[in-house]
Amino acid sequence: MTAEALLTILAMAAVTYGIRASGLLLAERLPTTGFIALWLKHIPGAVLAALLAPAIANGGPDEWIAAACAALAYALARNILVTIVVGVAAVVLARHLVGI
Repeated sequence: MTAEALLTILAMAAVTYGIRASGLLLAERLPTTGFIALWLKHIPGAVLAALLAPAIANGGPDEWIAAACAALAYALARNILVTIVVGVAAVVLARHLVGI
């Protein structure tokens, strides 16, 4: 491993640690009630939707099958963890079994 590669890895680790530590330090100062707290509560779902929407829109039958399975899982369970697990399992199975 070259010195440049090692320095790059250490710099990336420092940046990652800094981002995580600052999040933990700032979390105490975030509001727990009111409009901002409600808005912050919905950020993870919005980020997940923003990541998944292009994959579904630009995907093929495998992604559409997985999206339908995940939507059905959420409709039945009303649990985001169950939805994610079902969606991931469905896309893996669809890609391996259907493989369209």
